[in-house]
Amino acid sequence: MFHALRENRSLLFCILNLLDTHTPRGYHKIMKKELKPRAVRRLKIIEGQIRGLQKMVEEDKYCIDIITQASAIKEALSSVEDLLLENHLSTHVIHQIKNGQEQQATEEILKVYKLKRRK
Repeated sequence: MFHALRENRSLLFCILNLLDTHTPRGYHKIMKKELKPRAVRRLKIIEGQIRGLQKMVEEDKYCIDIITQASAIKEALSSVEDLLLENHLSTHVIHQIKNGQEQQATEEILKVYKLKRRK
């Protein structure tokens, strides 16, 4: 259970880093104004949920309750992924296509699609 908690925390920090304005692929575009506050708000809620999950484990709460809370955290992370994907498709992918980088756009879309399919 502790390993899963560490994984969720690491994932949360990775997502927070994605909100940075400079991406590894060289884009210097800011996240859409209407999406960024929603993503940050959801991440703060998730952070609280993870703290609560950790407390539940430390206090030896009932396993099913812990699993239920962990499942809720996964769903919340999925909603953040959806926001980030919406932002990426409506900004970076459009930019790639307009600048003749259709192959890169296609590869990124397929990569995300495959990741989402694994769930």
